[in-house]
Amino acid sequence: MLNRNCEVKLNVRNDGDVLLDATFEQFRQAAQSVADYGWSDNPANIIDSKSELNDATYDDVREQTDLVANHVQAARSLAAEALDSCKELYFEEDQAISKPTFRGSVIIYDSRTITFNDDHCTLSTIDGRVTAEYVFPEDTSNTPFETYWNSDEWEKSSATLHKRDDTYYLHVNFQQEPETDTSTVENGTVLGVDFNVDGYLAVTSTGAFLGNADFLNHKRDVYERKRSNLQQTGTRSAHLTIQSIGNRFRNWGEDYLHRVALAVVCEARRHDCDAIAIENLKQIREGISNASKFQQWAFKQLQEFVTYKAEDHGILVDDVRPQYTSQRCSHSECGFTHEDNRDGDAFECLKCGKELHADYNAARNIGWRLLQHWLKSGAGRANCQVALKSGTVTGNGEFSPTTSSGSTGSPLTSPRL
Repeated sequence: MLNRNCEVKLNVRNDGDVLLDATFEQFRQAAQSVADYGWSDNPANIIDSKSELNDATYDDVREQTDLVANHVQAARSLAAEALDSCKELYFEEDQAISKPTFRGSVIIYDSRTITFNDDHCTLSTIDGRVTAEYVFPEDTSNTPFETYWNSDEWEKSSATLHKRDDTYYLHVNFQQEPETDTSTVENGTVLGVDFNVDGYLAVTSTGAFLGNADFLNHKRDVYERKRSNLQQTGTRSAHLTIQSIGNRFRNWGEDYLHRVALAVVCEARRHDCDAIAIENLKQIREGISNASKFQQWAFKQLQEFVTYKAEDHGILVDDVRPQYTSQRCSHSECGFTHEDNRDGDAFECLKCGKELHADYNAARNIGWRLLQHWLKSGAGRANCQVALKSGTVTGNGEFSPTTSSGSTGSPLTSPRL
């Protein structure tokens, strides 16, 4: 299922803000009550199972609040996700954790607690429903409103209500069934992609070297130095400037990652690829654990951007085990694996002597590993292949060079990076 989000401003009718504000507070209390129950100073004993938390807290929360049943369940889910994140940070990333504390104004709505209409919605509260009108921008062209809100192809499924500066905003989730048919993809062509926290951000099995992680890290360092200098000043003006440059850097960083992700998808389309193979993010965390939190965030964000941009074009994104992809020789007739094969950016197989850029070699292995998974599952044994810069190779090592006419796909221009 494809998911997209769009934020719309709301104009609440007939003093409905009083009921919404009271619902905000009770929803916060419900989530906090569940988090309090699930928390333990011993991380191993933290309870993050939604069913266990529901059994232990549902009746008490219903008795202590005026929330409808679906809001109680939504608050429980919010608390369970926060507790799960705490355990993940502790056990997988070795970070210090503290009990989740819910602040601010948020209410999660599902199909039973919100009704979407053409110009307004109705929202469940602790005492009936309130009506809120949508406040659309004057010009919706080239915005999410034009792409999702007014499209028959996307369905409004759920929403999250927020309040900022006395104004209500609804974050609406849109869903669409993906066009990708996995059974046909598993007979197709795979693009392997190696993501990095330094050097090139992404390298493909077709030999495309995309983005500059060192440049991204440099921009981050410049921002951090400016922020540190302003913090030492300590004035209100300095604080406002910190917020301003922080927002600018965040927007710039996300835009840069978006463009790299788009370039990856363009490369897949240029080579008529049906799938993109990437490394499993959870399994690779140990390998990038020494990277900065910013680098780890960028790594994860880039994978997420590639995934949803690929889905828009019916391209499947699947992950593989990252182990030994940088040490294995990707030459179809070799496959020798040894840690000394790689030396920085250089890869030279100790057995067959094949020399490649190390990240390009890893990308080829990542694509090949997905093929092996498909072959073992019994799908696409005859036709699946990895896209290389000079042709394709099957899971059995049969190489087909690029024809003189080149790719059969439409020519695409990668975004400038």
